[in-house]
Amino acid sequence: MLVLGRSQVEALLDIDALIDALASAMADLSAGRAAAPDRVAVRVPARDGFLAAMPGHVPSAEMLMTKLVSVFPHNGDGPLPTHQALIVAFDPHTGEPTALLDGTAITAARTAAGSALSARLLARDDASVLALLGTGAQARSHAAAMCRVRPIRQIRVAGRDQAKAAALADLLSAELQVPAAAFAGYAEALDGADIAAATTHAVDPVIRRSWLSPGVHVTSVGFNPDGRELDDATIAEALVCVESRQAALAPFPAGSNDLLLPLRAGLITEEHIHAELGELLTGQASGRTSPDQITLYKSVGVAVQDAAAAALIVAAAREQSAGTEIRLA
Repeated sequence: MLVLGRSQVEALLDIDALIDALASAMADLSAGRAAAPDRVAVRVPARDGFLAAMPGHVPSAEMLMTKLVSVFPHNGDGPLPTHQALIVAFDPHTGEPTALLDGTAITAARTAAGSALSARLLARDDASVLALLGTGAQARSHAAAMCRVRPIRQIRVAGRDQAKAAALADLLSAELQVPAAAFAGYAEALDGADIAAATTHAVDPVIRRSWLSPGVHVTSVGFNPDGRELDDATIAEALVCVESRQAALAPFPAGSNDLLLPLRAGLITEEHIHAELGELLTGQASGRTSPDQITLYKSVGVAVQDAAAAALIVAAAREQSAGTEIRLA
């Protein structure tokens, strides 16, 4: 079994290749050529956390895997990330375990790559102002990924902690060579933004329709069993796209309160979900229809994304003789 730690995974990750790999995986998922059952989870109420299992199979990438991911939001106040994960890959022909990978870096990268893919499909071609809502690992990875698909010229950062927002802005300015600044609040950061990336653990919406400018593309990846990132008006008025209708509308721990709450309230129907990313990629569904249209990608995370990322990393590791080989038996 090949073992790859976090620093090795990060070194082997190619964000451009990952975005393209996710495109293939999402098309396979929508066409029924890949499988990703709804994740299951056990809650840890004392810490407001949970541990989830996410199996996935992408035959075109020859990847069969499962991810174990813990989400402990209170880690955001200390040195540990809120999302920590392991991925185990299996031989799709024999079922033999073949690789063990750090999944924390993969989760951050593939989530951001999925959002970047949605921007490539739905954001205006000239989108240049990016608003980042949140100050954690996902915000950082989203900034890097969005710069790969659109000509980002300005990054705005907003979060609960002004000091963290300022620190992230300074880091992004240095890493990406793009001017970045911290803003006092979410509304201020969103005013005039062409792309808005929500990466929070919010209880109350951090994106509200009245704060959005015409033509903005919104991505929302945050997950809180007791909250939501988007208000009803944003959901109701946007062209809504998801990875998987089944996953997005499933109960906890798979689905999204951002969609389930207005659905239960009768404000939208299931048909309000315009398309899956895979349907946009194959032409089965259309994307943006006007420059002023608000488009929305609501992500819940599906295992075929982890599978596509793991396949790329394992292949690169084999090619570069990276990692450590161990024997289980």
